[in-house]
Amino acid sequence: MSGGLSSGDVLLGSVNCQGWWLVVDGDEGPGRIVAGPFADRADAVWAAGECEPGAQPVFGYRRADGGLNRRPSPQEWSWLEHLAEQLDRLPDDWDTVITDDDPLTSLVVEVTAALAEAGLPMHDASGEGRELGGACLTPEPSLSGIVVTWRQHDRMSVDQVHGASADFVVQQVMNRALGDVLVARGFAVDGVPFGSGNVVRRAA
Repeated sequence: MSGGLSSGDVLLGSVNCQGWWLVVDGDEGPGRIVAGPFADRADAVWAAGECEPGAQPVFGYRRADGGLNRRPSPQEWSWLEHLAEQLDRLPDDWDTVITDDDPLTSLVVEVTAALAEAGLPMHDASGEGRELGGACLTPEPSLSGIVVTWRQHDRMSVDQVHGASADFVVQQVMNRALGDVLVARGFAVDGVPFGSGNVVRRAA
């Protein structure tokens, strides 16, 4: 914990101080600060176990009235940059299939985020790392969803250094794994009516 604070302390003079705080939403209003600031989220989470029930780590500025102005944390900014990088890997021809206000556009952002949070990158088909593989997302308005498949490394999918049988089996395994991850995240997932892959939609 930062500055040797105990879990129930709020550092004096910490008005307008940015950092991680433990806050409780209750009868006294939202965002009541009960401890902080902490140097990072891990310290705040550790201290939460010693605070009153319901204390949650939140990043922001402490106001003069004792309340908290919530702000995106450095970790959240880093995550948004990573997500934007993954979305930039989507093929340029998406714009010819769906528009910005199409429901599939927001769905692809949600699916990309869910896969990225699971540590699964998008396939960069036109970038320097295109041989590395990754998840491929294809909009299918006729199916009211997105087809999600896995692209293996070129060693497997193109050169087939381990043989066609291994390529086929691994492809099936990875496609099922993608589907399992997205089901776990609350999406509706069905098999494609052709070939191998998943049709992903929002759950009803």
